[in-house]
Amino acid sequence: MDEEQQRPDSGRHGPLAGFTVGVTAARRADELGALLQRRGAVVLHAPALRIVPLADDGELLAATKEIIDQAPDVVVATTAIGFRGWVEAADGWGFGEQLLGRLRDVELLARGPKVKGAIRAAGLTEEWSPSSESMAEVLDRLLEEGVEGRRVAVQLHGEPLPGFVESLRAAGAEVVPVPVYRWMPPEDLGPVDRLLDAVVSRSVDAITFTSAPAAASLVSRAEHRGLLGGLLAALGHDVVPACVGPVTALPLQALGVDTIQPERFRLGPLVQLLCQELPSRARALPIAGHRVEIRGHAVLVDGALKPVPPAGMSLLRALSRRPGWVVARAELLRALPGAGRDEHAVETAMARLRTALGAPKLIQTVVKRGYRLALDPAADTKYADV
Repeated sequence: MDEEQQRPDSGRHGPLAGFTVGVTAARRADELGALLQRRGAVVLHAPALRIVPLADDGELLAATKEIIDQAPDVVVATTAIGFRGWVEAADGWGFGEQLLGRLRDVELLARGPKVKGAIRAAGLTEEWSPSSESMAEVLDRLLEEGVEGRRVAVQLHGEPLPGFVESLRAAGAEVVPVPVYRWMPPEDLGPVDRLLDAVVSRSVDAITFTSAPAAASLVSRAEHRGLLGGLLAALGHDVVPACVGPVTALPLQALGVDTIQPERFRLGPLVQLLCQELPSRARALPIAGHRVEIRGHAVLVDGALKPVPPAGMSLLRALSRRPGWVVARAELLRALPGAGRDEHAVETAMARLRTALGAPKLIQTVVKRGYRLALDPAADTKYADV
């Protein structure tokens, strides 16, 4: 994405309208951002890492020569970008045809359809690919076949493969790791720091992770800045951590953070999961004859999207914690970020909030006491103890 923060197109709002979603992806960020924006979200993009190809890396060169000199029995291709990068690097070293020749003669396993596409684009044919696109299913197949005394080359993809290599070695296989690229911290840490600040301050409603290294990188940066406690507190309650799959979630789960994950480990299902999760968390109240749904940075009034300034959202949340009850100006002043001690700031922010909502009667002024949401009488009992 060209800009750090991108807003959805105006007009009809989608299920994520009024919500802000952080995107930590380094690759396919444009695709994920577009999916979120089409559903109405504001996207805050901050790549938490960068991919460094290993075309000049001695480890990849050594692994490639080893495979050419002594053909493995099985090669496991895990990602399309990694497989393509490997073939391109071998071409650059002058070993491209030799590598492809070796791969034609081995049992070539592809983790999913995108890897299959990369394999076939190189003029090769995979022998098998799991329907689940899961490395666990690949491991099960290999162990069922029996790997004792066999050489298995595994194209690594920068993420941990929990138990995969260890299980193969424990079963008697000789494993040849093929490290095609590495994850590194981003060169510009500014966007990551701004995203961290937004998460800690609850200015985003959800944050997405599409790789374990991105999650680990964000945690590491938070720790470096002394924000780890604030990050974990936000992810544990107010900000939804959404991971594309269980492997991606591991660095967060190790710290006790519960994440949401789609059943299919793809960007589309990840976005659809957010489309269900975030609206379900929004507060909906019957106020002054209207249905008011309070979202991250906007409000739905009878289904119409009303963007609200940050100060107004702070006031509205404070009022909604006790709907129908009077909230004193002093308490509302404390809810305003950086408002100081002048209660006139509450009046100013309240006037702007009423204008943004387009229905002034939603919020009542109680002379010399404060403000209250004009909760419908039938709802008074239901919300009295909230």
